[in-house]
Amino acid sequence: MKQMALGRRQFSVGLGAAALGGFHLARAQGEGRIVLGQSAAFTGPAAQLGVQFNQGARLFFDQLNAQGGVGKRMVEIRTLDDGYEPDRCAENTRKLIADDVFALFGYIGTPTSLAALPLFNQAKVPFFGPFTGAEALRQPFNRLIFHVRASYYDETALIVRQLTNLGLKKIAVFHQNDAYGKAGLDGVTKALTELKLTPVATATVERNSVDVKAAVDKLVPAMPDAIVQITAYASAAAFVRAARKAGFGGTFYNVSFVGTQALADELGKDGAGVVVSQVVPSPYQPSRQITREFLEAIKKGGDKVQANYSSMEGYVAARVFTEGLRQAQASGKVTRESFITGTESIGSQVISGFPVSFSATSHAASKFVEMSMLTGDGRVRT
Repeated sequence: MKQMALGRRQFSVGLGAAALGGFHLARAQGEGRIVLGQSAAFTGPAAQLGVQFNQGARLFFDQLNAQGGVGKRMVEIRTLDDGYEPDRCAENTRKLIADDVFALFGYIGTPTSLAALPLFNQAKVPFFGPFTGAEALRQPFNRLIFHVRASYYDETALIVRQLTNLGLKKIAVFHQNDAYGKAGLDGVTKALTELKLTPVATATVERNSVDVKAAVDKLVPAMPDAIVQITAYASAAAFVRAARKAGFGGTFYNVSFVGTQALADELGKDGAGVVVSQVVPSPYQPSRQITREFLEAIKKGGDKVQANYSSMEGYVAARVFTEGLRQAQASGKVTRESFITGTESIGSQVISGFPVSFSATSHAASKFVEMSMLTGDGRVRT
């Protein structure tokens, strides 16, 4: 399992380098293409989030293009590696906007997306399908931002409800010391407050760090029933192992951003019983139409794409983006403005079995949340 994880990390470094090179070699956007810009982690401790999301989105767009695109216009994703660091993301966003991409797509993370916010606001470039559920990107309403996934408030509300329904009320929070971590902590605190409860303890880890000793030393002695983790997979795995070694016998819950398969790869047999909330349907259960389409796409031409929740989210985001693009195409000329109004005109629909709802006053498409659990053999059970 460790060897598998290492191989994936090595692949992520190669993708990051290719992304950087590809950006400089890319042609200017032409009439025959819709070029999307994605700044994401393709290297570093959060690399698998960017790699997997990007693979899922490309899987959909490649097969869309093979069928003639949208109105004979091909869709391309241009990528830049930010290593999950806000300053690098801001610089990448400046480059992408200067290159006149049609929209920004699939940004990975809260602090990075917030760093891009003033830049795409000023340039009036749509920001579609960010891999974050933070309220700071949802409130106040921003006409440029379109969310495909549920919010962290939605995820943490379900986590708290499930725990308290089981009689587990002593809940601690381990979170990143940044905007993402605060967003998740706020969600847990809000859900507990509604039940007249508070977190029994909280502790932090720095972004892109696995130094969890201080957090373990603070949280384990508080003897919580469960610890909710608001961080990425490397630090989450480090914390699980260290907390268990320190004698913690409770359960671990994570929000979807952790990167479920990456977490399972990192933990291996130590992952048994770790819970993750999910904002897209299971990529392993073909009972849903969107999952059948995803798995069929992998079978037809995406043999390098691993079916997991992060790649599934990229695929779903690309599928929903394309629906907005088709609405814009139907209205006449495809422009950023027609794309915004076209996506709003989707209204409440079920797209390939996945319910979404857009309007002129709400760009939060989904409240879908369900729970999954890691097994001891690196797999995920829903």
